[in-house]
Amino acid sequence: MRFEPRRNKTVSPRTRRLRVTGGALCAAALAATLVTGCGQDSGDETAAATSEAAKVLPNQTTSPSGSVSGSPSETAQLTKDQAERKELMSTVKVTFDKAATTAVGEVSGGKLTDLDLEGLDDEDDDDATGSPSPTGSPTGGTSPSPEGSASPSGTGSPSGTGSPSPSGSSTSPKWVAEVVEEDGTAHNVTIDAVSGAVIDSAPDADQSASDKQELADQLSKATQTPQQAAKVATDKKPGKVSSIALDENDSNVLVWQVDVVSKDWKKTTFDVDAAKGTITDEQVDND
Repeated sequence: MRFEPRRNKTVSPRTRRLRVTGGALCAAALAATLVTGCGQDSGDETAAATSEAAKVLPNQTTSPSGSVSGSPSETAQLTKDQAERKELMSTVKVTFDKAATTAVGEVSGGKLTDLDLEGLDDEDDDDATGSPSPTGSPTGGTSPSPEGSASPSGTGSPSGTGSPSPSGSSTSPKWVAEVVEEDGTAHNVTIDAVSGAVIDSAPDADQSASDKQELADQLSKATQTPQQAAKVATDKKPGKVSSIALDENDSNVLVWQVDVVSKDWKKTTFDVDAAKGTITDEQVDND
């Protein structure tokens, strides 16, 4: 519809110019026969101009549509979740196994039971840690004191002095681990997924006696290490481990649940028997 006005504008000026030119030639010739001949020539030239315009317009209508149709197809190759995984995993420098080693090193005699890669879109964590500082300068004055008060709870007061880096880590990916002592006492360890530095390490204050007993029992039954379970999963589906957790499945079998992100940015979740080291379930997330 947009080309109808352009067609009228391009043809009518040419027609008017041809008529003026034809009239001038006819006046110069001063012959009635030439006037008739000029009129025929102008008509022929006008028809030729119209046909040329008809040839140009179809080419103009097809070229824009071709250029527009190509760009959406490229962006439509990845789903929203896949695009988020690509953005997150591309920034991670510390692999799963390195993060696991760092986390276990924070707890004497501890064993890893959970390790999860969190990233930029963790709004709950950002709101919890970042809400004091963004609200304004008054809270900015009070934010150091809560962080300072938190340092006595752990020996990581040196890391407490680096409070700007933890607040900055809220905008970068991080590994969050659960490391459990032999008696079932759980510790939460947060590791920067870019630098590998420990952001925070503290015991789980919400644990009950039954929680500790359950974790202690699970650890005694898990003969497969998380690294071994991760290898079983990645041997089946090559990729990068983004999460691993020790838990019981629906059949009350103790398994390592391993999330693997492949090159196409799809996520596959494996259940690996924590005692036998065999895959009991496999689920592919195509979103």
